[in-house]
Amino acid sequence: MGSILKGFHGHKLRAPHLTPGTKEFTKFALVGLASLVVEYASLLALVELAHMDYLVSTTLAFIVSVVVNYYLSLRFVFDHRDGMSRRREFTIFAVLSAVGLGLNDLYMFVGVTMFNIGYQLMKLISTFFVTWYNYFSRRHFLASRA
Repeated sequence: MGSILKGFHGHKLRAPHLTPGTKEFTKFALVGLASLVVEYASLLALVELAHMDYLVSTTLAFIVSVVVNYYLSLRFVFDHRDGMSRRREFTIFAVLSAVGLGLNDLYMFVGVTMFNIGYQLMKLISTFFVTWYNYFSRRHFLASRA
């Protein structure tokens, strides 16, 4: 092991310099990953264990993950916008999430019904696209303008 670390003695390893936007997106992505785990596990449980329809399950799982995402996003990603009440902040978050839900359900319906993609894979594809919408819309409407 000593030979592996040879040459690093006395040197600190540093993360590359990240811009504030890159740091913010990285935190957003980590929160999103945690939300995805909650959403995907909920989806699988509802479809496979509760034998619910995949679209109903998709909607319910999405709603559960939005609650998790709201809490984690406000705690770790975006600063509270000055001059905006928490009630208004949540209302905007809920409206943006409803649009995200609509996109999510649309992608799921088209992918599963029209292209015959399994709901498990289609959920991951849908999540990729909805993530970009979520980040930019929440950043625009909810992030502090400091």
